[in-house]
Amino acid sequence: MATLLDLKSIHKSYGAVQALNGVSLTVREGEVLAICGDNGAGKSTLIKIVSGAEAATSGQVFLRGKEVHFASPADALACGVATIYQDLALAPRLQVYQNIFMGAELTRATFIPFLRILDKKKMSQAAADYLGRLNIEIKDMKAPVASLSGGQRQAVAISRALRWQASLVIMDEPTAALGVRETAQVLDLIRQLHDQAVTIIIISHNMEDVVAVATRIVILKNGLKLGECLTENLTAAELSRMIALGDLGDRNIIRQTAVE
Repeated sequence: MATLLDLKSIHKSYGAVQALNGVSLTVREGEVLAICGDNGAGKSTLIKIVSGAEAATSGQVFLRGKEVHFASPADALACGVATIYQDLALAPRLQVYQNIFMGAELTRATFIPFLRILDKKKMSQAAADYLGRLNIEIKDMKAPVASLSGGQRQAVAISRALRWQASLVIMDEPTAALGVRETAQVLDLIRQLHDQAVTIIIISHNMEDVVAVATRIVILKNGLKLGECLTENLTAAELSRMIALGDLGDRNIIRQTAVE
């Protein structure tokens, strides 16, 4: 698989606190990469740098082989990198189609020159199409997001990323606080994206979810990358031991313990 995102020796410090210490990793097109580690490992900091929410103290970020410097999440989104945080950043009182097209509304001409109005019908139809790509049916595109289930809300957030033609979707704790049924629905959404060749990075503390959908796992600890492994024949219990002990054993396919 071709390389989509390449991080080289990423450092991030907050005063005397070193959150990331020379982390390098590659994200390949079409894969589901999980970034795991204990609290304070540096996972969220790394994602904030990739998503444009924060800048690295030093290091380089390459997207499709070209070095990029995202000034903001909007800047990253314009380049096809969408981040879906745990709170989903949805507007609960707005309707389904309004959330999907937020910031990219469709308009149509009127009889008055130079006056355009929102094309609500076209946005509703397109919103249903985006959800259909995920095998999610919401009968009323005018329903407020607050009335949807957790799994449906996640689908709306993903559809918004698809609307922006994101080639890389980052999902931060996508199944947190969801029940068993809704968790299964979100995992199916991730599989649907994977089947459509969308590249995905997930951060999750749920090891069962990680081994269920990820194709590869990168483990961080104290701002360092311990290594990475494939998920083939990997159990959640084994992954939990790796993280707790800080040792991937024979499963480690790339080792990085020294500061670059």
